[in-house]
Amino acid sequence: MSMNIFNKWIIVLASILLLNVAQAQNTDAICPLTTKSIAIDAGSISYLQGGQGPSVLLLHGLFGQKEQWTDMACALANQGFNVIAPDLPGYGQSSAYSIAIYQLESQVKTLQRFMRSVGGKSFHIAGNSMGGAIAGLYANQYPQEIKSVAFIGAPLGIIPWSDQVRDSIFRGVNPFIPIDPAQLDLEMDLLFAKPPVISDDIKTQLLQEYLNNNRHYQQVWNIVNFYGDTLKRLPNQPLPTFILWGEDDGIFNISGLPVLKKI
Repeated sequence: MSMNIFNKWIIVLASILLLNVAQAQNTDAICPLTTKSIAIDAGSISYLQGGQGPSVLLLHGLFGQKEQWTDMACALANQGFNVIAPDLPGYGQSSAYSIAIYQLESQVKTLQRFMRSVGGKSFHIAGNSMGGAIAGLYANQYPQEIKSVAFIGAPLGIIPWSDQVRDSIFRGVNPFIPIDPAQLDLEMDLLFAKPPVISDDIKTQLLQEYLNNNRHYQQVWNIVNFYGDTLKRLPNQPLPTFILWGEDDGIFNISGLPVLKKI
């Protein structure tokens, strides 16, 4: 891979993340993203795609969806990258798959077939939380396909859940599957150092989605929760890597950063 291409990717990504996404993107530019869908295995994957240039795959976190990347994806697409942000199998607008697909190794295999159909055989990969774990597993299993890895926030699989998360679970409250407004507020406090202001109407919609999918989310949680040290146990891969880990991360304490740097 050309170091100039890698340098451009890292510089653009860092600018978007460390500045303001809206400032990094030309406010007069039209976002080139479109929503698409493709049949993969026994279901379909919905994804955002736009831009021309080196391909970048963005992977959302646990119980997330592709739209969490919209602002960043628009900015990257307008900076000369072919950006692909899927709803992982069973999330967002992607169809539900058999429960075995939610094992992260199975997600990797499904994503490889997906990327060979829509993004080519060589690309940059970036992920957040569970998406970061999948990115790391993908890079470990198929290093010849990956130009670089970016962890946008701490990935799952490096360090145990923070004390706040474990204390909440010990009290019988899973902060990632809230069932009432107080639990949703707890989730926001863990996800953001400065939680956004959310209207009551939006809170009601979010909670209803959690309630509608509660059984499914519990099943997925039971699978994903087993990946506490997955990345930590992987052999080192000599791939260019970018790490952004928030100092006030409420999900994974930043004390795990030295461990991630060694991978």
